[in-house]
Amino acid sequence: MQSEKRIFDDLAKVLNGVAGTVAGMGREAEASMRERAREWAAGLDLVSREEFDAVKTLAANARSEADALGKRVAALEAALNAKGSAAPAKAKPAIKPTDGPV
Repeated sequence: MQSEKRIFDDLAKVLNGVAGTVAGMGREAEASMRERAREWAAGLDLVSREEFDAVKTLAANARSEADALGKRVAALEAALNAKGSAAPAKAKPAIKPTDGPV
């Protein structure tokens, strides 16, 4: 009876050791896969979240500024048209296609 109990105790110790080893191997495999994924992602031309948010904020600011300028131009054109109904408007000079950036 004593020997049977000892066999089961030894078997339980061996199985606990195997379970610990398998768990350790799983953690190592996970860490290795994470490292490989990081190396793969580093090779891609990706931006960080901070850079993305910064560009998104700049774009939103530019869009709101463009909207404000559009409203201002519309108001100036309306004022010019109201004033222009009393006097003829001057013709705008045409831009030549050969004109390049300054």
